[in-house]
Amino acid sequence: MAKHRNERINEEVMRATADIVRELKDPRIPVMTSIVRVEVTPDLKFAKVYVSVMGDAAVQADCLKGLKSAAGFIRREVGRRVLLRSTPEFHFMLDNSVEHGAHIAQVLRQLDMERGQPGAAQDAGAQEE
Repeated sequence: MAKHRNERINEEVMRATADIVRELKDPRIPVMTSIVRVEVTPDLKFAKVYVSVMGDAAVQADCLKGLKSAAGFIRREVGRRVLLRSTPEFHFMLDNSVEHGAHIAQVLRQLDMERGQPGAAQDAGAQEE
């Protein structure tokens, strides 16, 4: 029962955090910043926020600095939007899963081109359906 509650809290905090990050006016936080996942501890004291940022390492580092400086504001706004016993303290972490997936797709496309079968992976997916 508690597991389902924690999952619902994670989803609600993620939605609120994503909305707040979009509203921030910090120039260090690019438009292509998205909240991938949020993990709130069962005691609601801490939350790990996994952030995906499109750009090079310098842009990602600046974005994390901007988010860490806005953590207090984000915490206050989440507290207003999500009714919880206590509002968690946010820890922002970089999530490279989106970039990793794009890299894998690029490698697969490159392998298809080397074999002389452009789009072979897409054709196989269409035939299975």
